[in-house]
Amino acid sequence: MTLNEIKDLLPDYAKDMRLNLGGLTNTPTLTTQQLWGTIVASAMATRHPTLIKAAIADASAHLSQDAMNAAKAAATVMGMNNIYYRFVHLVEKKDYSQMPARLRMNIIANPGVDKKDFELWSLAVSAINGCGMCITSHEGLLVKEGMDKGAIQDSIRIASILHAVATVLDCEGALCTDEATAEAA
Repeated sequence: MTLNEIKDLLPDYAKDMRLNLGGLTNTPTLTTQQLWGTIVASAMATRHPTLIKAAIADASAHLSQDAMNAAKAAATVMGMNNIYYRFVHLVEKKDYSQMPARLRMNIIANPGVDKKDFELWSLAVSAINGCGMCITSHEGLLVKEGMDKGAIQDSIRIASILHAVATVLDCEGALCTDEATAEAA
């Protein structure tokens, strides 16, 4: 399945998501690697199997194996970090922020791609996962490295579209399951 085929699965109430998904790759502020890495990392952060498979299938024509692995790594390491640092931020007790995290994050230091690209993907995943502390950190690093704010915004736009599409697919899947259960009863 491709992202274009997923677009065709979206129901009428999600017409805006169909349109947004259709324009997902119309992003001149991002390089090809930044665009497709953001799509892969964001799709993985949604945890929706069909969306992940489609994103990876489409991205494989645009990303090197190193970039594909780095995008996947950004999703996984942020999946861990976003939980930990969201706790540190929300608990509002400075004790935890002064304690060592003791989490392995070697990929951040050596992601195998341009550091800005990896940070951009980490930012998109952090936005999906709702970690304010990580969002602030990654956005700050990107700005410091000279990344265009329009490119930063586009990565978040991509993340938000893919998250919304995953929500629709999950809801439609639940409705189909409920209808099948009702018919069987």
